[in-house]
Amino acid sequence: MLKQERALQTRRTVLDAAARVFAVNGYLGTSLAQILAEAGVTKGALYFHFSSKEELARAVVDEQFAPAADGEAAPLPEGPALQAAIDLSHGIGRSLREDPMMQASIRLVIEQAFTEPDPGPYLRWIEVIEQLLTEAHRVGDLRATVVPADLARFVISSFTGIQLVSGVLDHRTELSRRVGDMWELILPTVVPPRRLHKFRARPETPADADTGAADADTA
Repeated sequence: MLKQERALQTRRTVLDAAARVFAVNGYLGTSLAQILAEAGVTKGALYFHFSSKEELARAVVDEQFAPAADGEAAPLPEGPALQAAIDLSHGIGRSLREDPMMQASIRLVIEQAFTEPDPGPYLRWIEVIEQLLTEAHRVGDLRATVVPADLARFVISSFTGIQLVSGVLDHRTELSRRVGDMWELILPTVVPPRRLHKFRARPETPADADTGAADADTA
């Protein structure tokens, strides 16, 4: 049992180290030597769990996205379904600023340098958002003409573009603000005017807000 626990811990150490390196360097810019140095394990220990850099990259992506596919994702934000979708996007944004595993998995999915284009991760997030928007539509929080599936695809596509640009321009320090801008543009076009006051485009939880932006506002 102790040997098995050590093996699992070694696998976790290698996976976390790979995520940190992939997040910074991408797939093509990462070598197994860099991952070994980051993990502080032997080459034999790495190859016991992962046969190649490609297998490691797939494991990082699966680590982030497989729970959603298996129905084991973290609980969705509480409250009206539309607000939950908004809050979820800000929560993902926070993870993109703070969590190397999320940073690496998103970068690997976008780069698609180690595999044929895989729609799976995008489809999983679209499905989650679509379910929330379908409920919002059912209770009248979306205009009757809105098609939840189309809006979900638009939201995920827009968010992906926003986080990419934010990553290049400001290392995602402004990501929460930009996601808020996105929702401020979307909400008036999809929510009945009499219900618009129910929803906030920007995070209520300080942890979801941009640290840099908050510091600037209080300076």
